[in-house]
Amino acid sequence: MTFLIRVQLPDVPGALGAVATALGAIGADILSVDVVERNSGTAIDDLVVELPKGRLPDVLITAAESVDDVEVDAVRPYAGVLDTHRELELVEEVAAQPDEGLTIFTEGVPRIIRAGWALVVGPEHGAARTLSASTAAPQLKTLDLPFLPLARATGLDGEEAWVPETWKELGTELAATPLGKPDRVLLVGRPGGPQFRAAEVARLAHLAGIIAVVLSG
Repeated sequence: MTFLIRVQLPDVPGALGAVATALGAIGADILSVDVVERNSGTAIDDLVVELPKGRLPDVLITAAESVDDVEVDAVRPYAGVLDTHRELELVEEVAAQPDEGLTIFTEGVPRIIRAGWALVVGPEHGAARTLSASTAAPQLKTLDLPFLPLARATGLDGEEAWVPETWKELGTELAATPLGKPDRVLLVGRPGGPQFRAAEVARLAHLAGIIAVVLSG
């Protein structure tokens, strides 16, 4: 079983190594590490780890938090090891197939920012119509999004009244960013978390901004 574990740890030499050692002691194999955010002496890292069959994910939390000043934000099942630095490849793919660019972009975003799904929505008679949806995205033709038009990228409260009940039941963390104009928005979801950090929202906005330029060309 493969899991994504997000940890907060001191941003000092040796801290990540100590976590890796603790995880190795329980038989966890670290497949990849991604630095999500660094500020005020704290680092937020995503680790994709593989556990032997029969081991419960709770042991990951216990092992990681056995290291001083380390906290686990979230643990969730994770399907495979993905390259989190594929932005350029995705931009090139969209540019090469502009007629399918929106579909390619929507499908590629979850792999880059480790989300469960992505939707691109646009306005339609006071609601938002789905323009493109990734694999595993909710099958919704329209969605009431009271935050439209959206001026800038932001994390969203998954407990707001507009959020569908099924998303709430899954503990879905949400983020959104304009895609070229305030009423066309990329909405991404992470069922079960972890929440989108500021650095991830900024990364999402940067990617959407580049793609919007490519699509408009």
